[in-house]
Amino acid sequence: MACRLSEIVVDSRDPEGLAAWWAEVLGYRVLGRDDDGAVEIGPEAGFGGAAPTLVFAPVADPSPQKSRLHLDVNATDRDQDAELQRLLDLGATRAEVGQTGEESWYVLADPEGNPFCLLRRRLDPL
Repeated sequence: MACRLSEIVVDSRDPEGLAAWWAEVLGYRVLGRDDDGAVEIGPEAGFGGAAPTLVFAPVADPSPQKSRLHLDVNATDRDQDAELQRLLDLGATRAEVGQTGEESWYVLADPEGNPFCLLRRRLDPL
């Protein structure tokens, strides 16, 4: 038997704001809030469904430069360039991490500077 990825925790200065931003990007909804200020978002199925949930945990001074992981996202209802524009309109920024310019993906940063990639392949929605 194997493990399943159930949730991803992201340190955040503004858990409410960053959770709202990622919920808009991913089409997720708020699933819950903890007394410590953490906010969990996920698909309609909630925790334990086909897709992992995201938990935004309050941290006074998160350091995205030292992050050892990042999120990859794929568009579900439009091509990559249209999704790139949507993400930029939502407040994502382009990020430079040493790309050559030949990549099939875009490297972006969320409003708190956390890097993520927009991949080319379109996926079916869950």
